[in-house]
Amino acid sequence: MPRATRPSRLLHRVPRTAGAVRTYALVALLGVCGIAILELVREQTGTPGFFVGLGLALLPVAPLMAAFRWVGRASPHPWAQLAFCFGWGACAAALIAILANSFATQWIAAATADPSDADQLGSVAIAPVVEESAKAAALLLVFLFRRRQFSGPSDGFVMAGFTATGFAFTENILYLGNAFDEDVANGTGVLNSVTAATFFVRGIMSPFAHPLFTVATGLGFGAAALAVRRTSRTGLPLLGLASAMGLHALWNSSSDLGESGFYVVYGCVMVPVFVLLACLAVWIRRRRLRAVAGELAVYAAAGWLSPAEVPALVSMPARSLARALARSTGGRPAGRAVALYEADAASLALLRHRARGGGPDRDPDFARRERELLRRLWLRRATAGPALSRAAVLEELLPPCFDPLGVAGRVPGPSLVPGPVLVPGPRRSGPVPSAMTAGPQ
Repeated sequence: MPRATRPSRLLHRVPRTAGAVRTYALVALLGVCGIAILELVREQTGTPGFFVGLGLALLPVAPLMAAFRWVGRASPHPWAQLAFCFGWGACAAALIAILANSFATQWIAAATADPSDADQLGSVAIAPVVEESAKAAALLLVFLFRRRQFSGPSDGFVMAGFTATGFAFTENILYLGNAFDEDVANGTGVLNSVTAATFFVRGIMSPFAHPLFTVATGLGFGAAALAVRRTSRTGLPLLGLASAMGLHALWNSSSDLGESGFYVVYGCVMVPVFVLLACLAVWIRRRRLRAVAGELAVYAAAGWLSPAEVPALVSMPARSLARALARSTGGRPAGRAVALYEADAASLALLRHRARGGGPDRDPDFARRERELLRRLWLRRATAGPALSRAAVLEELLPPCFDPLGVAGRVPGPSLVPGPVLVPGPRRSGPVPSAMTAGPQ
């Protein structure tokens, strides 16, 4: 290794080391919070109640995670990031909430000498502010330190959903564990038990409650990532957080609105808002897939992708089929290569889509990120390209008159396309250069 290259190598290790330190610190923080919150919950529920609550609280988690994962399938998030969001909600946010809510309720009770009013005020006025702020902290951390992961409302939707699912999981352990402890003390049967009623309300009727609240905050952060003005980048997350707190406060106050208050709020507010957000999720997903299709067509015209790959990359069934085809011929490494290729292609398309709207000056790191994604695509193209093309044929995504060579049969060169960037053509032979030209210079 030439000596001249060593200083630059060392300089490039500095940000990686800083990132690793942050990662280890967050893992340690979540671990400590997790141990603390689980011990607090176990103390309140008792050991048998804790394990019963844990088992029942796990049941809604998988469907919720699958639903939010589906929303973000156009550009899959790294599992490490989703695990952080879930862990923050389940550990850090839950610990902050249980300590702050307990302290606030005790303080109000001491000030008013009325424990019932303190519980009611804490549930309606204190808990929504504390809990939604604690969950929003996870989104804020990602927004500040992993800004590139926020390419629009879809990312905020998914990360908020995972954070709130983690928070609801821990909260359900507490409620279900306490209900089981009460049933044991009263000798209640299973069908008439408080545990069954609690699980019906929290696990079947309203497992989406916490995710619904926090998604409003996530949409605010997602919109802020696309905003140009600084006031919008600050105000939109705050507006989303305020909406989350308002919905949460309304939900918590439903039990104080009379015998039918819960059903009125559930039927007239929660269900319509849930349907609205479900429709919004479908629209966001389709819009993102259209954006990916449009931008990947540009890279296909420049020769980085074959024309047959584009329809496969914007079809979820075709993506799955391509991974299966690769695994059947090359084993799990080939399937993993196709999965990474699909994720990088989507990230590249969304990177360019965002740059098209705001211009490269708004994202000074655009050229480097585009080069890196193009390099990774090039390295895996020999494995992923044929699998995706074959999947497009099997899924009948190509027109009958489709030319299998198309523009990929030509030797491409840099071409100016509508938008803020120049898309370079790939080299036809030899390894990918480490400093290929991409974007404005």
